Amino acid sequence: MKKAFVSDCEGPISKNDNAFELTAHYVPNGERLFTVVSRYDDVLADVLKRPGYKAGDTLKLILPFLKAHGVTDREMESFSAETLILIANVKETLGRITKKVPAFIVSTSYEHYIRALCLAVNFPYENTYCTKVNIDMYELNQEEKVKLKELAKEISEMPIIEIPKGAKGLEDFPAEDQKTVRRLDEIFWKEIAHMNIGKIYHEVNPIGGREKAEAIRQVVQSLGISLRDVMYVGDSITDVEAFNLVKTNGGLTVSFNGNRYAIKNSDVAVLSENSIVTAVIAELFVKLGKAETLEVVKNWSRKTLEKSQVTEELLERFFQLYPKELPKVKIITSENMEALVRESEDFRKMVRGEAVGKLG
Repeated sequence: MKKAFVSDCEGPISKNDNAFELTAHYVPNGERLFTVVSRYDDVLADVLKRPGYKAGDTLKLILPFLKAHGVTDREMESFSAETLILIANVKETLGRITKKVPAFIVSTSYEHYIRALCLAVNFPYENTYCTKVNIDMYELNQEEKVKLKELAKEISEMPIIEIPKGAKGLEDFPAEDQKTVRRLDEIFWKEIAHMNIGKIYHEVNPIGGREKAEAIRQVVQSLGISLRDVMYVGDSITDVEAFNLVKTNGGLTVSFNGNRYAIKNSDVAVLSENSIVTAVIAELFVKLGKAETLEVVKNWSRKTLEKSQVTEELLERFFQLYPKELPKVKIITSENMEALVRESEDFRKMVRGEAVGKLG
C-alpha cells in the first residue's frame, strides 16, 4: 500500500522560528513583542477557541510591525537564507525518505523561509504548503507607521500571559492577564484592523491549525491514498489539527522534540538532536504500517531494530550516529504523558534555545 510522509518544518527539520527571529532582528525589543503575541495566540486558539482564529495566526498579526520597520520581501528572503539552522543530518534524512515515499512539508512559516530551506536541503518547493505573503504590495503611510511603532512598543512592555492549568475562559485568568488580553484585542481587531494596513489580516492566511489538516487532505487526495497511510511529524500547537486528523484516521503521528500541545496529540514522542531517527521510523511505517511500527517503538532498542525490517545500510548509519545510547523514542500513553511533556519541553529548549523552545 502506498504511503506518504508529511512533516512540519520548524522543529522537525530546522531549529529556527523564522518569524520570531525576523521580529527580533528588525523590531526594537522584537523578541519580547513576538513572545507576548505568541502567548496571546495560544490563548485565542487553545483556550478561548475564538471563531475565525487559529493557532499560528501570530504570523499575520506581526506583519504590520515588520512593515512599519521597513522590512521587504527581499530582506525576508535574504535573512531567512542567512539565518537558516538545520536539525543535524536533515538533508540526508529527507533524501532517504523521498527515495522511498512521496514527501511533503506543511508549515506555518512564511514562503520566503520555506524557499530558502528547500534550496538548502534539495527538497521540491512544489511539495510544500506554507504561508504566502507579499509584504511589498502593502502600502503604509507615515501616520500609520508612527502609530504601529508606538503599538509595538506598548505590546513589548506588556506582561507575558500565563495560561492557568485547565483554563476554559478568560475569567479563569488572573486580572492582569485578562487586562492584557482585552488590550491586545483592541490593538489588533480595532486599531490595526481599521488602518489601511489592516487588510493584511484578511488577505494573509497562515498555514496553521485547520489549514495544516486541509493540506494533508489535499495530499491524500492527490496521491489516491487513505489518511491511515500518512505519517505526520510535528512539534507544536499549530500541528494539533493535523495530528488529530491523521491519528483518528489510523495514520502515525510523531512529536519531534515537541511541546505539550504536540505530546498530548501524538502517538510517539521523539527526543533527538539528530533527524536520522525520523528516517528510521518512516522506513518502518512504509514497510510495516502503524501497528507494527508502534510494536518496534514499544520495544525500542538496538536488538529490536536489528530484527526489524529497517535496511542494513540505514541501521548501520543510525548506529554510527548513535554509537552508545539511542535517542529516546516512546509511545505516548495517559500514564507517561505528563512526564514526557516535561522531558520533551526541556529537551526542545536545549536543542532550539530557550527563547524559541518555550514558544507555543
